[in-house]
Amino acid sequence: MHSKLVIIGSGPAGHTAAIYASRADLKPVMYEGFLALGIAAGGQLTTTDEVENYPGYKMIRGSELMDEMRAQSEGCGTEIISQTVGKVDLSKRPFKYWLHPMGDDDNLEEEVHTADSIVIATGAKARRLDLAGEEKYWGNGVSACAVCDGSLPIFREKPLVVIGGGDSAVEEGVYLTKKASKVTVLVRKDQLRASKANARRLASNPKVEIRYNTQGVLIKGDEGPRGLMKSLVIKNSKTGETEEIPANGLFYAVGHEPATALFKGQLKMDEDGYIITTPGTTETTVPGVFAAGDVQDKKYRQAVTSAGSGCMAALEAEKWLAEQEDIDVPNGVNGVKGRAEKGKAETNGDVPEYRENPLL
Repeated sequence: MHSKLVIIGSGPAGHTAAIYASRADLKPVMYEGFLALGIAAGGQLTTTDEVENYPGYKMIRGSELMDEMRAQSEGCGTEIISQTVGKVDLSKRPFKYWLHPMGDDDNLEEEVHTADSIVIATGAKARRLDLAGEEKYWGNGVSACAVCDGSLPIFREKPLVVIGGGDSAVEEGVYLTKKASKVTVLVRKDQLRASKANARRLASNPKVEIRYNTQGVLIKGDEGPRGLMKSLVIKNSKTGETEEIPANGLFYAVGHEPATALFKGQLKMDEDGYIITTPGTTETTVPGVFAAGDVQDKKYRQAVTSAGSGCMAALEAEKWLAEQEDIDVPNGVNGVKGRAEKGKAETNGDVPEYRENPLL
């Protein structure tokens, strides 16, 4: 099968790209993945019980939000295929890719598919610690995103725990002090890895207690399918002593793993495996290949920012495809002087003046 535009991934970035691409008559094909990263199609939001910070909804279950995005993508004309892309060849155009058979991630189908352009929206997965009780209370007290879940009623004015010692752990801990009665930060080593300024900010907060050389051992709580977390058993790695502390919430801040193994050696990535894009765009180091959402965003990692970058990817793909055919796209993305040169992706950080675009 040959497609003008293929979208790999089915989170907010992928579906937003699909909606915009469909409306531009690009006839996009989306591969939503069959339990890719061990998560259902729709990405990390499908594991989030309640979402309160997505515009247009006071509160909605993450799985329902992704079902609505999927329905909108299909309604606009996107072809959605529930298979996982297992191999890609970005060395020349048209790009080639191969699929895993349904439910089989070890083998590839023989058929070779091609695409003129690709949007990568494969996302990233929060690292877990596999603590006893983690799976049972995931979404019912255990989370990997304080900004996403910290304002939920089950956490307000309750004792909460953050595990991690870097800047992300500090940011999550400080954020949670606005909601919690107390925040305990568990640090595996004898010092924080965060910057000195951030470490001081955390240590000086009266709501924060930092416990060094300490790890989580067992998550405990109510019984039943909707039981909530109530406490955490912790262990001091130096003394071996264990203690059960009250905790209505546990937030992991131990990093994320971007789903980029498929593209290693073909696209430029940073030391953590995130795809590097040209500042202010979703362009990768291979012309015609665009990256959107958490797969290239290690800073914000929010559904709404992922959706925004999905919009950018679709608009840029439309413009790029038109340029290959010498077709004028009046509503496409127009370049401005001084923007980063194509193919010169250096960082996902500072963004130059963005482009003039009547659709944005």
